[in-house]
Amino acid sequence: MTIDMSVWNGRVDADEGELARRWHQLAQPFTPGLPAGVGLLGFACDEGVRRNQGRLGAAAGPLIIRKALANLAWHQQQPLWDAGDIHCHDGDLDAAQRRLGEQVQQLLAQGQFPLVLGGGHETAYGTWRGLAAAQPDKVIGIINFDAHFDIRAADVATSGTPFAQIASDCAASGRPFHYLCLGVAEPSNTQALFERARSLEVQWILDSDMTLDTLPNVRRDVMAFVDQVDLVYLTIDLDVLPASVMPAVSAPAAMGVALPVVEALVKRIAASGKLAAADLVELNPQFDIDSHGAKTAARLAWSITRHLKKP
Repeated sequence: MTIDMSVWNGRVDADEGELARRWHQLAQPFTPGLPAGVGLLGFACDEGVRRNQGRLGAAAGPLIIRKALANLAWHQQQPLWDAGDIHCHDGDLDAAQRRLGEQVQQLLAQGQFPLVLGGGHETAYGTWRGLAAAQPDKVIGIINFDAHFDIRAADVATSGTPFAQIASDCAASGRPFHYLCLGVAEPSNTQALFERARSLEVQWILDSDMTLDTLPNVRRDVMAFVDQVDLVYLTIDLDVLPASVMPAVSAPAAMGVALPVVEALVKRIAASGKLAAADLVELNPQFDIDSHGAKTAARLAWSITRHLKKP
């Protein structure tokens, strides 16, 4: 576990006073006992992507997203704590996910809102474990913005298995599995995955059905899902966005869901009063173009925290 505060630097508009502050001026290292706020936590791992035969590089995502956040204007109300990064240098993904879960659980126990920066989508299983452990008696709904279901059947955990693992954990513990996947690309998911989604009673909306024209109906469906659960875990796989907007992922989307649609829904979810934890995953800086992907990821992190109404 490492905390590198050197990434938090940028422009200072000293002559304009307190209202001109930026993220780098607010970020402080997290230690137990601090006032409730946003706890940034990095999962610098793409072992799951490697196992899933994807393009490596997402392990560098947490650092790059922080750098993109550093110079953004601060309009948020709560304190900002950097809880550092969890690494997976030895290939032991299970152990890394366990450590992530423990850190998420600790942040929640301290009254913080965990915002996890991935890493591949194997991040999701660790985030879920921490939230589920911290809230054993709550009904948790998972909202995943993603071109893929990520419910693959596999002998080992990968970036394509996190929600299958969560479903298995829920079945073993008698916990309900509520999973809504937004932006599913039909050409990128086999018939077997759709059948598995049906068997697990997954809800989904295809990318082709998520446009500015359909946004009111999609928003209604999303909020109906939110209404049926106690808490929401939001996970955003950046490959849900069009490749022209988000080239910096393992599997760029041929079509994707437009950023204004994604952000509008993210804002509504954050403002619902039920959002308990969130993560942003799959940013691969190696394939970014003029930091377009990093800036987009930072924009979504900004939107989550700007509109957050904690449970």
